Amino acid sequence: MPSEQVLQQKVKKVEEISDLLKGYRIIGIASLQKVRAAQLQEFKKNLADKVFMRVLKNTLMKLAIENCGERADLKKLEEYMTGSNVFMFTDLNPFRLALILKRGKVKTTAKSGDIAAFDVVVPAGNTGQPPGPIISQLNAVGLPTRIESGSVWINKDTLVVKKGEEINERLASILSKLGIKPVETGLALTAVFDEGLIITQKQLMIDVEGTRKDFADAHAESFGLSLSIGYPTEENIAALLQIANKEAYALSMGAAIPTRETIEDLIRKAHVEMLGLSSRVPTLEGKATTEKS
Repeated sequence: MPSEQVLQQKVKKVEEISDLLKGYRIIGIASLQKVRAAQLQEFKKNLADKVFMRVLKNTLMKLAIENCGERADLKKLEEYMTGSNVFMFTDLNPFRLALILKRGKVKTTAKSGDIAAFDVVVPAGNTGQPPGPIISQLNAVGLPTRIESGSVWINKDTLVVKKGEEINERLASILSKLGIKPVETGLALTAVFDEGLIITQKQLMIDVEGTRKDFADAHAESFGLSLSIGYPTEENIAALLQIANKEAYALSMGAAIPTRETIEDLIRKAHVEMLGLSSRVPTLEGKATTEKS
């Protein structure tokens, strides 16, 4: 019977998924919303040696989880199984995986209702469009125009939509005609299961540059603190010795203690003081004579 054959196929597929769940440490879920088939294939190709990807029905995944008694905590993933998903099986660090997927995003043309991935500025210049209905269409989205050399030109750089704002149908059509791609598409992890721990999409979003700056600032502050309290470390010992040498030199100069390093400067200092004193001798002698008389 065909139904029995279908049932056997499902059982076999559930067993295959169960083996995957048992064979990898990290299980990730990424939504397929607005992800094109060609783009998904590109991801699979580029990550083939690091991540095994399968587009699976949520019901089959849930059955496979039920079939993995030794990994019962995988059930925590079920609340994130909504809509169409691609499931990722890997041993990569989940944060590294999230960064790889983020860097793999591509810009694409917008459709009505899409969200702008960045501030969209239409540059001034020739649109390459002949005069006609395009003029009113451009003006309708706030783009000032003129006709020059048989083409429609945009007069100045113009911000038409801000990052995070929705793109309406009229603007989407214009941006497409101008060859501007304001939308980023790609795979983004909805959630990751990592040895019993669920890491959500928000938690996976790390500001790499911001984090690097925080580390640099913390290093600079700790380095400054170690110098101010004279706490020697491998990183600051050279600077501490330079500071100590400078302070010792200043102390020996102030106390007129001759050393191999200070003797020349002490002599110069004494010479300058002697010249200053000698220049005052005639004045002092004249004053003394006046007082006697």
